[in-house]
Amino acid sequence: MDLKSKIILISGPTASGKSKFAIQLAKKINGEVINADSMQIFKELKILTARPQLKNLKNIKHHLYGFKSVKDIYSTGNWLKDAKLKINNIKKKSKIPILVGGTGLYFKALIDGIVKIPDIPFTFRNRIRKKQSKIGQAKFYSQLIKLDPLCKKKINKNDTQRSIRAYEVKKFTNKSLFDWYSETHSDFTKNSFVKLYIDYPRDKLLERISLRTNEMLRDGAIKEAKSFYKLRIKKDLSSNKVIGLNEIKEYLLKRIDLSELKEKISIKTRQYAKRQSTWARGQMSDWQKIKFDRQKLFLKKIT
Repeated sequence: MDLKSKIILISGPTASGKSKFAIQLAKKINGEVINADSMQIFKELKILTARPQLKNLKNIKHHLYGFKSVKDIYSTGNWLKDAKLKINNIKKKSKIPILVGGTGLYFKALIDGIVKIPDIPFTFRNRIRKKQSKIGQAKFYSQLIKLDPLCKKKINKNDTQRSIRAYEVKKFTNKSLFDWYSETHSDFTKNSFVKLYIDYPRDKLLERISLRTNEMLRDGAIKEAKSFYKLRIKKDLSSNKVIGLNEIKEYLLKRIDLSELKEKISIKTRQYAKRQSTWARGQMSDWQKIKFDRQKLFLKKIT
């Protein structure tokens, strides 16, 4: 398989070993790695976001990791602009850009272009979220289909996040989310990319999540969280969504013990992995799936 004229995209659920695989691939094809994870951009949150450790980078250059403050607003549009710049710079050096991460919206923006939807006020969006929470996903999805029939074939009935987004866009702009998408164009052609998805069996992924949770706490996640709390970050900033921050706060307030802390973080991470998998089924059906135990074989076939 010749990858040397391509842009490589690697995704998969959290804790599936994407970063390690990206490094192995980069060594094989003279590549450099670009972050495509919206939480690993924060410089103050290295442990809780499972950012690749310096000792594991194997002299492979990494970009867009730990370069923004948790106090910053950093949108998908900001990331796309930075990622395109890094891709072009890497190609100028005759190297291969490898983008790796679990943020589906980042990959969608890169492949399809970014949608020029008007900003929707937080109060409006919050009202839609409360509505979904109150009536439940099944009823909310039914109402979404009536509001925007285009969603029926495009959004999985269990995909809460995309259902809410489609609903708020249609309500606010009086235009379907998918009409907005159809007017959107990428700077790249479809054959510019090789799209790889790390496929992990759920039982083994749950084991890895539990193990990683223990490693995070052993490596200083609680200390990292304490430093974060001191910064008094505004509640609406995305850095507050990092898994573990709320759970560690409960532990420090003595509402839960250490074993409960581990379990709560693991549960939150499992739920996140499930949402990522749901997104992948709907949005990444054309990505090449690589079984967790076939990665070495895949690397051997690369020329």
